[in-house]
Amino acid sequence: MLTETEKRTPVWTERESGTGTAAVHGPAGGRRRHAHHALTTPLVQTATYTFDDTADLRAYMEAKMWAPPERGEYGRYGNPTVREVEKRLAALDQGDDALLYPTGMAAITNTLLAILSAGSHVIFTDDCYRKTRHFCSTFLRRFNVASTQVPVGDYAALEAAIRPETRLIVSESPTNPYLRVADLERLASIARRRRVKTMIDATFATPCNVRPLAWGIDLVVHSATKYLAGHNDVMAGVVVGEAGLIHALRQSQGMLGGVLDPHAAFLLERGLKTLDLRVRRHNENGRRVAQFLENHPRVERVWYPGLPSHPDHEIARTQMAGFGGVVTFTVAPRPGQTALEAASRLIDATTIPYIAPSLGGVESLIEQPAIMSYYELSAEERAAIGIPDNLVRFAAGIEETEDLIADLAQALNES
Repeated sequence: MLTETEKRTPVWTERESGTGTAAVHGPAGGRRRHAHHALTTPLVQTATYTFDDTADLRAYMEAKMWAPPERGEYGRYGNPTVREVEKRLAALDQGDDALLYPTGMAAITNTLLAILSAGSHVIFTDDCYRKTRHFCSTFLRRFNVASTQVPVGDYAALEAAIRPETRLIVSESPTNPYLRVADLERLASIARRRRVKTMIDATFATPCNVRPLAWGIDLVVHSATKYLAGHNDVMAGVVVGEAGLIHALRQSQGMLGGVLDPHAAFLLERGLKTLDLRVRRHNENGRRVAQFLENHPRVERVWYPGLPSHPDHEIARTQMAGFGGVVTFTVAPRPGQTALEAASRLIDATTIPYIAPSLGGVESLIEQPAIMSYYELSAEERAAIGIPDNLVRFAAGIEETEDLIADLAQALNES
């Protein structure tokens, strides 16, 4: 249980656990010498590993029963480059261990498949990533795993949904696209009292802005494709948590086969070294863009946890060190425009952001969820699930803040 002082001050701001240092160097007190005296972690591009003799093989087999071995056997069971990056990610989230996957979605689905079994039950919040919700409500049903969707922020409904067979609660913080922020301590307390595990997708926050494990959450997952790698050039996912849980997931990964390629891990580690610097700029750009949009006459509403107008602002202010680079808003149609046209024309009038899915890279990205993610649904169906046609998601990169604001200003005026 966190004290009132700890609630007001994120625990990782203390000098001995600086995020920037952990991002560059990995775990405190960790090994600082790499093979061949390389400064960077060497890229070990091999699928299989050799043993000196039978005694060497026996020692390896005995060691791997209890913990991830420091050397390799076969690529599906681990890789030295991947392992070094896992240690760095565990240090960033202040977890015992971490496990890398080829995508963020693979991290989520593999974790769900490892924890849930036939006859069990999972709870997820309604603002979770769309594919996560779909996997829980449809795919897992084929394996006799039941699921319940509860409204984000409704903790009474969350606790009421827990059954004797409930094994896991899944949520995001902040969520996509409305950036809802979970009260992590309250969620963890409910789950712990009912002996249920919790998993938070903290992709939008990164360990620089929030560390769910510090608030009692069991597992934190990231799409490392986004902020962690940071350059829109590699795909990866990671799960971080207590050693026993991660060990069980590692055993499952060896069977399911969803392993990260060592070159992708090499690129991910390169991105991690600038994570703290980049997130500081993302936070600043997101905050100032949100403030600008909230004061613009053509913008109907803005969702950004750093704004007092956001429904979860007080929770975010308590448990987050920064509020990220994603800003979601609705644009008012001009006379004669439909809601869909209003957002499309605004997006087309911008000159800096690329029209693309994803977020967290150095380049700003912009999208219209009604078209990018929900195109197959009618306007009525989109509205029913809370996706109006004039909704815009702006993922600020690390460009100059004044340039981003000027570009949005001219786009709002011209569209």
